[in-house]
Amino acid sequence: MKRKTIDSYFTKAKPPSEFDIGNSDPSETTEPNINVNPQTSTQIPDEEPTNSSTMQSMINVGNKTLMRDPALRKPIDSYPSKEQEDIVNAYIHYGSYRFPLSKYPPSGPINHPRRFQHTWFKKFNWLEYSPTSDAAYCFPCFLYLKDPLGKSGSDAFTVQGFKNWKKVGGKECSFSTHMEKDTNSAHGYSSLCWENAKKTGTHIDKALEKPNPQLIENNLLRIKTSIEIVRWLTFQNCAFRGHDESSKSKNQGNFLEMLKLLAYYNKDVHDVVMGNAPQNAKYTSPAIQKEILQVFADKVQKTIREEIGDSKFCIIVDESRDISKREQMAIVIRFVDRNGFLLERFFELVHVKDTTSKTLKEEISIVLSNHELSIQNLRGQGYDGASNMRGEWNGLQALFMRDCPYAYYVHCLAHQLQLALIAAAREVASQIAELEHLIEIEEVETGKGLNQIGTLQCPGDTRWSSHFKSICSLLRMFNATRSVLEKIAIDSQQSYAQRGDAKSALKKLLSFDFVFILHLMEDIMGFTDGLCRALQHKSQDILNAMHLVVGTKSLIQKLRDDGWELLLQKVSYAEIIRSRRNKDTITVEHHYRVNVFSATIDQQLQELNSRFSEQTTELLTLSASLSPIDGYKHFDVENICRLAEKYYPQDFSENEISHLKYQLELFYCDVPKHPDMKNLSTITALCRSLVENRKSDVYPLVDRLIQLILTLPVSTATSERAFSAMKIVKTSLRNKMEDDFLSDYLLVYIEKEIAGKFEIKSIIDDFYSMKPRRTRVK
Repeated sequence: MKRKTIDSYFTKAKPPSEFDIGNSDPSETTEPNINVNPQTSTQIPDEEPTNSSTMQSMINVGNKTLMRDPALRKPIDSYPSKEQEDIVNAYIHYGSYRFPLSKYPPSGPINHPRRFQHTWFKKFNWLEYSPTSDAAYCFPCFLYLKDPLGKSGSDAFTVQGFKNWKKVGGKECSFSTHMEKDTNSAHGYSSLCWENAKKTGTHIDKALEKPNPQLIENNLLRIKTSIEIVRWLTFQNCAFRGHDESSKSKNQGNFLEMLKLLAYYNKDVHDVVMGNAPQNAKYTSPAIQKEILQVFADKVQKTIREEIGDSKFCIIVDESRDISKREQMAIVIRFVDRNGFLLERFFELVHVKDTTSKTLKEEISIVLSNHELSIQNLRGQGYDGASNMRGEWNGLQALFMRDCPYAYYVHCLAHQLQLALIAAAREVASQIAELEHLIEIEEVETGKGLNQIGTLQCPGDTRWSSHFKSICSLLRMFNATRSVLEKIAIDSQQSYAQRGDAKSALKKLLSFDFVFILHLMEDIMGFTDGLCRALQHKSQDILNAMHLVVGTKSLIQKLRDDGWELLLQKVSYAEIIRSRRNKDTITVEHHYRVNVFSATIDQQLQELNSRFSEQTTELLTLSASLSPIDGYKHFDVENICRLAEKYYPQDFSENEISHLKYQLELFYCDVPKHPDMKNLSTITALCRSLVENRKSDVYPLVDRLIQLILTLPVSTATSERAFSAMKIVKTSLRNKMEDDFLSDYLLVYIEKEIAGKFEIKSIIDDFYSMKPRRTRVK
C-alpha cells in the first residue's frame, strides 16, 4: 500500500492577490467607535451606500442633457449621426464615471458575499461603476464599440453591466479577458480610439485641411480677446449680457461694449472682431461666453484638486437661498498643501431641492466623487448649529461619520461666539435700541444714508463687529451728534414729533446711564471683537483659536477686577446722578458697580464659558501637546502618541505608532533649539516651518499628525463669504442666472487668485477640447 502524505489531504493556500479583497466582506473588520466627545458618544449603526437614482451626474451638450451613470445613459448610436461626435467628445472631456464608496453593496451568497472594490480603478483605467445597477462597465467600449476589424465584443461591459465579482482576479479574471492584448479586438480598437481622441481632439477634415498662418493668427486673436473679456468681467463682478444686444441698441451689454472699446484702441483687434469676423465664428454669443467661463471654473477645480493631492481634508458646508428663493449649498474644502500651508478653498455651489441632511449628504458625495475625493480621507466637518447639520443621529455630521468615523465634527466657533455675545447683550438691549434710534434721528437731518460720511454706522443683526463699530463711531462723534440733536430740537421747520424725538434722544444721550453703559460695552466688545475677527481667518487653526478664547476671557476678567476706576474717569463728562432721599436702599456707586458693571461682565464670562466648554474635549486637550507656544512647554510625548492611536488609527499603523514615540523624542531635542523654529507661536507656523527647513522629511510621522490637527475646522466663515459673494453676483436684476452659470461664476470670482494665473494658451487648449470648433488655431 502506497504511503500517503499530508499534501494528499490538504492543498496549499494560494498567495493573496490584489483581487482577493473582493472575495471577503469588509464589514467583518471591526473599527473602534470614536467620537470627538467620548462622554456623549453613541454607537451609530452601519449604513449601506446609497443606491438611488439621485446619485447621478449630468452634462449638457447643446439642448441635450446626458447622463453619466453607465446604467442610465443612452447608447451613442441612439443619437442622430450628426450629433454623435459632439456627444462622444463631451463624454471624453468629463472622463469615465467612477464612484468611490467606503463600502459597496454586497452580492452573492449571504454567508460569503462579494463587493466591488475601488482599488480596481487604479488597475484598469477604462473601468466604470454604476451605483444604480451595482455593476461595472467599460468606458471606451461604450464610446466606440463598432466591431471594425475582428471578433465582436460582448455587451456585458456596455449595456448589461458586469457584476459577477467572483470572476475578478486570478487566472480567469474577466476584466483581463475583456481587455485582450490584440489591438484588433473590440476593446483594443475602442481603447486606441479613446487614447487618440484624448491626445488630438481634432476632426479629420481639419487634419486634412491645409493650414493658413494668417487665418490661424486671426482666430487666435479673436478667441484671446473673448477670453480676456470674460476673465475681466468675472473678476470685476460685472454682468455679461445686456437687455438689448441688437445692432441698433445704444448699450449692447458689458461683453460687447468692452469688445468695441478694445477694437477702438487696438487696430489688430478691430480687424478680426465684430463685423470683420466670420459670421459663424465670432465667438461672442452667450453660449460661447458660458463655455469660456466653464473652462476657467473647471481649471480652478482641477488646480484645487491638485493642491489637495492625497492629503486628508475637511468639508465646510453652509446653505442659503439666493435672490430667486432657490436653495444653494456652498462647499469649502480645508486642507494642508505640499508646502505646509493651511488652505480653505471654495469648491462648488450646488442647488439642492431641500435642506434635509440626507439630500445634503447625497449632493456632497456626488461632488466629492466627481473629483475623486474619497470620503475615507475626510477628517473634519464644519457646519453651523442647525439641527439638520449637527443632529446626533440623523444630522449631516452623523451621516458622514457612519461612512468615516474619523470625520470629526466641530461646531463653528464664530457662531458660538456670536451666540454668547447676543445672550450677554440682552442685559443692555435698551441701550443698543437707543443707539439705533439716535442714528435714525440724525438721518432725518442729514438725509438717508449720508450719516455714513460722518462714520456714524448702523449695527447689523448678523455681524457682531458692526455693533462695536457703531459704538466706537458714536463715541468719536459724540459732540457732533449732540450738536445735531440740539439743532433738530429747536428747528421750527421740523415736525412736532421730530423735535420731540430729538429732545428725548438728547436727554438720553447726555444721561449718565447711557454714557456709562456705552463705555462699558466699548471695553467688553473691544476684547471680543479681536477674537471674532481672528476666528474668521482662513488659516486659523483650532488650537490657536482656543488659546485666543482663553486669552479673551482673561482680559475680560482683568477688566472686572481692575477696570472700575478707569471707567469712572471716562464717563466723568456725563450728568451726575443724585440719590433720592429716603427712597434708595443702596448707593448709586454700588448700583453701577455691582448691578451694572460686575453683572454685565459676569454675564459675558458665563456665556463664553458655557458656549466654549464643549470644545474642551480630549481631542483638543491632547492636540495642545503639539503646540509650540511658550517654547514648547506643553509638549508631551505620551499625550501625542495617545492622540494618534485613539483618534487617528486609520492614518497610523501599529508599527508607525511605535516609531512615532522615538521621532517625538528626537523632535523635542532638535526643533525647540532650531533658530528658525524655537520662537513659533502657532501650530500653523510650525507646519510651514517644518517644510521650509526640510524637517518634514526627518519627522514625517510628526508632520502627518500636525496636518491632521490643522484639518479640523474652526469656523464656517469661508462658506458664508461665498454667500455674500452670491448676493453680490446674483441680484434682483440678474435673478435668472442658471445654477451652473452661477456656480462657475462664483468659483472664478472667489478664487480669482488661482484663475488669474492661468495662461491664455491653456484656456484656448481646453476650450477647443470641449467640442469641435469651426475654426482652427493650430
